[in-house]
Amino acid sequence: MRGMIEVPEVEEVKALLEELGEFGLVNAIDSFLVLNEGLESKKGKEFIEVSVLGFLEGILLALKSKVDDPRVGELYEKVRKRRAELDELFRKPRVPYLEE
Repeated sequence: MRGMIEVPEVEEVKALLEELGEFGLVNAIDSFLVLNEGLESKKGKEFIEVSVLGFLEGILLALKSKVDDPRVGELYEKVRKRRAELDELFRKPRVPYLEE
């Protein structure tokens, strides 16, 4: 799938899903990427990466309870950590209200 935003974890997750025979989830990831394809120029690369990583995180979290494979949990933690790091870029610092 060329021309799409590239998130390195996507290929890792898809490869593991294929090994586990979860081809429906691979298709769901591809569909999600297609849906987000045009948003990169409007929302920004990092915003789309956070969205994609959040989607992958959700898939891996659900898969963790379904499949007893330590690779799922390891990849989940990697994706979760990276998403949280990128997510921090979008958090606006809280503006203190009138302090007394």
